[in-house]
Amino acid sequence: LFAQTEKNYLEGAVPVVEGKVTFSTEMNVGSLTKEQIYETLLAWAKKRYTPNEKHNARILYNSQQEGSISIAGDEYSVFTSNALALDRTRIYYQIKMNIQNGKCQIEMTRIRYHYDEARESGVKYVAEEWITDEVSLNKSKTKIYPIMGKFRRKTIDLKDEIFKDIQAVLGNKMIDLGMTAAPVKPENQVIVS
Repeated sequence: LFAQTEKNYLEGAVPVVEGKVTFSTEMNVGSLTKEQIYETLLAWAKKRYTPNEKHNARILYNSQQEGSISIAGDEYSVFTSNALALDRTRIYYQIKMNIQNGKCQIEMTRIRYHYDEARESGVKYVAEEWITDEVSLNKSKTKIYPIMGKFRRKTIDLKDEIFKDIQAVLGNKMIDLGMTAAPVKPENQVIVS
């Protein structure tokens, strides 16, 4: 079971497009209009990405006419937590949504980390130098290096969580409107703009 799970983090799990780590998907929701998708995703974004005293996550830009929503993500990824130690990183990223009738293209990019930020020795990394196949996998691409691996796994898990949240929100909107929710299915693909 561990080997099957680990396979999800190996070669090809972190796509690089034009030199940037870029996760993307297209969700087809043929029954929903551009306006319905936009309103649903904007409400989701306002709820999930509200600035607070610890994080500066926020909506950067939104336009219903253009069918566009851009978000700045800012949150913690916890590697381990127990009574004696807390190992975590702050992860920053951008999400861009391009919305049309019946579909939504979603991209997560500009990923960077601030590790051990509470200490003077805290370090900053960018995804391109830290979690790509070339730097975080061994030569045969069968194992993940331990230090970079924890960042790679948590980033992929975060991407999966966000994409599944969006899928669920759109599926629930379809159900609320009496439509069949089955067409909402994220496709793993790289979309080059």
